[in-house]
Amino acid sequence: MSAKKTALTVLSAGLLVPAVLVVPAHAAPTPPTDGKGQPPKAAAGPPASMSTVGGALLGKPGVQVNPLAGAPALPTNLTGRSWIVADAETGEVLAANNAHWRLPPASTLKMLFADTVLPTLPKDKVHKVTDQDMEGVGAGSSLVGVKEDHEYSVHDLWLGVFLRSGNDAVHVLAAMNGGIEKTVKDMQAHAEELQALDTHVVSPDGYDAPEQVSSAYDLTLIARSGLQKQDFREYCGTAEAKFPGRQEPGKPREYFEIQNTNRLMTGSGGLSPYKGIAGVKNGNTTMAGSTFTGAAQQGNKKLLVTVMNPSAGGLNSVYEETAGLFDWGFAAIGKVKPVGELVPPKSADTSSLGSPAQSHENSSSAAGEGAGGGVGTALGVAGGALAAIAGGAYAVNRRWPRRPRGRRSGGGGGGDQAS
Repeated sequence: MSAKKTALTVLSAGLLVPAVLVVPAHAAPTPPTDGKGQPPKAAAGPPASMSTVGGALLGKPGVQVNPLAGAPALPTNLTGRSWIVADAETGEVLAANNAHWRLPPASTLKMLFADTVLPTLPKDKVHKVTDQDMEGVGAGSSLVGVKEDHEYSVHDLWLGVFLRSGNDAVHVLAAMNGGIEKTVKDMQAHAEELQALDTHVVSPDGYDAPEQVSSAYDLTLIARSGLQKQDFREYCGTAEAKFPGRQEPGKPREYFEIQNTNRLMTGSGGLSPYKGIAGVKNGNTTMAGSTFTGAAQQGNKKLLVTVMNPSAGGLNSVYEETAGLFDWGFAAIGKVKPVGELVPPKSADTSSLGSPAQSHENSSSAAGEGAGGGVGTALGVAGGALAAIAGGAYAVNRRWPRRPRGRRSGGGGGGDQAS
């Protein structure tokens, strides 16, 4: 731990298993193409009908918010094609915009890769990289600097994935997991277990690929699942670390500094670090634009925010809009009626906590023209007790969340860069 610095605020007790209602499982639909194997061109607006998993309002296009007396107004500068603000402890969705719109996810998909593969590889395992391991890394990919014929620990490689969004590190870890094809299948199966059914996996690194999509709803749930894992929290909460460099016989191993590309954590790019930020993952590609899922805590309030593809332009816009939604969410908790909720995984035992939420399948589109989103249910993982602890001290406290009083489900009727 001495080789790295962690964000000033980290998730000390994970976002834990949760939200209260089960949704029937469905197979993940395959996104359509234009007949030439390419995703349909992005529509100017979202599909008219999307998944209603988590609540009927989440299936409607446009902004969904139910303010009560004294509620703050949403930020006026929001340009994200899709976004969501959720209470990390209760799983309540405080506000959303096109939450189930199936869009290219960029490197935010690495959250699903990590949540799937991280538990399978011991962090102290050392691997010597081969040429075959590095095959298929896309042109223009974000890289951490992994080299063939050099040795790396699994711990080193995960730091490369989370801090530098290194597609080279992803490919090596995928090779250690049995290969790209197996890893993609594993990720898809895990997404379906989480009931993140807006998500269709093609590449484990989030690199632009035909038919590869997710949604703000799914990315939020995937993040919550990952944040249950101590190692996941450690990696996504790390601001700076040393990464292994050249390895020559008879000489000490060289190391170089790497910094997290999450600008709300590091304050790079002219931004100030966001108070209470604890991760989790950002991305940017040609097809996806900028994407970001963040977790933060202020006092005893814990939020998750996802923003996808803001049109404002510039690499800072996704962070600025996320920060604005965090500010709004922290002020809005208790002053808005939830528009939906995050649902639990298929394997969660919530039978005593209420009736199943209703869902239905619609046709789905990768970038959206004229089609509905897939049935996107995902792990509604509530957040135990998140504490603001500096220096990366983690203490897991897994517990079921409080059930919202008197409420049933329904919500009120990698381009290649990854910075």
